[in-house]
Amino acid sequence: MEVSASILSVKKENCIQTFYNLETSGINYFHIDVMDGDFVENNTTKIMTEYTEYLNTITNIPLDVHLMVKDVMAYVKSYLIFEPRSITMHYEAAKSEKELLEWIQYIKEQNCKVGVSIKPNTSIENIFEFLPYIHTVLVMTVEPGKGGQKLIPETIEKIKKLKKYLQENHLEVEIEADGGINENNVKELKEAGCDIVVAGTSIVSSNNYKETVKKLKVEE
Repeated sequence: MEVSASILSVKKENCIQTFYNLETSGINYFHIDVMDGDFVENNTTKIMTEYTEYLNTITNIPLDVHLMVKDVMAYVKSYLIFEPRSITMHYEAAKSEKELLEWIQYIKEQNCKVGVSIKPNTSIENIFEFLPYIHTVLVMTVEPGKGGQKLIPETIEKIKKLKKYLQENHLEVEIEADGGINENNVKELKEAGCDIVVAGTSIVSSNNYKETVKKLKVEE
């Protein structure tokens, strides 16, 4: 299991030290939660740009950008300059299938991996047709927009369904889960078929980042 560390709950006054601590903890990616205050309630546009600029100069750990925004293309272009590993946008942000496919195609043309995310109330079947064109499906296990929420148990069934479909259709797509993930529920997510878990509060609020990350990777 890979761990993408969400920096949403990182305090600005000691952010550089926190980033260093996260880097040495064994995480695989830095998860950048970009919210526009429109698609979701919270607005993190300014702080995430600032944090991403810091990370770009101090770490080689790949960036995993999650766009919770309405004007997807504008944000895609502004984050491509940081050369992220992947950019994930929401299925619900697209006005049509055609628009979503255009976003997917554009990101891939920039030599960046592309992901599609779905909210807890969106059926997993809605994205099946896009799976041959993408690298990652990000299943939101809480309602997007805020950190520190509890994982919605029903979302685990969606992950199982998605994993089964990918196996039956011989598709190589990573499954990422995001929201309310901690060492108590991560094993269940791994068994459901998750490849990457996003964790923020459970790492940043812990006393030992390295130990917490090890538990999230479900290492013995």
